Amino acid sequence: MNNKTIYTPGPTNVRENVRQARSIKTTNPDVDIDFVEFYKNTCNKMSKIIGTKNDVYILSGEGILGLEAACASLTESGDRILVIDNGIFGKGFEDFVSMYGGEVVFFSETYKKAIDVDKLEKFLEKDNNFKYATIVHCDTPTGVLNDLSKICPLLKKYNILTVVDSVAAMVGEKLLVDDWKIDIALGGSQKAISAQPGLTIVSISEEAKACIKNRKSKIIGFYCNLSIWEGYYEAKYFPYTMPISDIISLDKALDNILEEGIENTINRHEKIASATRSALKEYGAELFLHDGYSNTVTAIVIPEEIGALNLTKHIRDNYNTIIGTSLGEYVDKLLRIGHMGENARLEKIIYILDALDNSLKNLGFEGKGCLVSLFNRYYN
Repeated sequence: MNNKTIYTPGPTNVRENVRQARSIKTTNPDVDIDFVEFYKNTCNKMSKIIGTKNDVYILSGEGILGLEAACASLTESGDRILVIDNGIFGKGFEDFVSMYGGEVVFFSETYKKAIDVDKLEKFLEKDNNFKYATIVHCDTPTGVLNDLSKICPLLKKYNILTVVDSVAAMVGEKLLVDDWKIDIALGGSQKAISAQPGLTIVSISEEAKACIKNRKSKIIGFYCNLSIWEGYYEAKYFPYTMPISDIISLDKALDNILEEGIENTINRHEKIASATRSALKEYGAELFLHDGYSNTVTAIVIPEEIGALNLTKHIRDNYNTIIGTSLGEYVDKLLRIGHMGENARLEKIIYILDALDNSLKNLGFEGKGCLVSLFNRYYN
């Protein structure tokens, strides 16, 4: 199990110094105030990376926890919530909103491109009575990237709170929480941050806090209640026992990013992704998206006679390598290349493209040239 090569769009490869950090001797996070300081310092590193002065929390749970917690904390029965839908996870916010009593209104577009901001603006001119809106930065099943720098300020123009799922984009794509007027930004440890799975990153604005504080009804549940974090640092007390080893590991992963420099990290992702897309197109592969390509995930349409599941099985059986298909209706149609975090390294993408090239040809696909050679031409 430990010898497999993993090249999925999260969880990603974890650098050795991050793995080692998770194994060091720990203290009791419930009573050791030094750990409270360590935790807050880790949150501050995250704040610097995503460009915010808002409070940042690290929650004990995979990224989905943050999505549900945001909806649970903001939603009251009968609230009208705008769900911006151009992907499977975008539409998926409906479940979290409705389970807490919210009334979902969709702004839906094709899953093959980014949200058209002009169309969204025309929609909002006619209907803007929403408590908050949900938007996915990069929708992982297809890799579509939405322009938060335009979408979130537009929503705020109509006094709509903004809830952003940036789990698959954070660190791999530019993210300026304060400049882009994002009230709640959500990330996960296992994607481009390249730490182990199990942690959610949440940034929350003062306006979102006030909305939660001024609710007429109590929040349903405890674990998905963001208000339980209010004042934790001043009290030097966490609302539940923190996964200290995971947080130490995350802290080291953030050090790696800060050492490289966030702009350099983003540029590394862009360079890898751009060369990958260009090589695939010249090779003869069909990209799923028409525009809105993210720099963390590339989705390729696999011919029906080959099948995405059959292709990934072939790669697993012959290369001991796990590469992902997609979700829902795309599970046997799309192959996803997760060039994010530590996966977005030259030596890793070269190996994957070589395995993909050989496997496609073994299964009857006649590519034009050699994928690795094509990649190298565009990368250089």
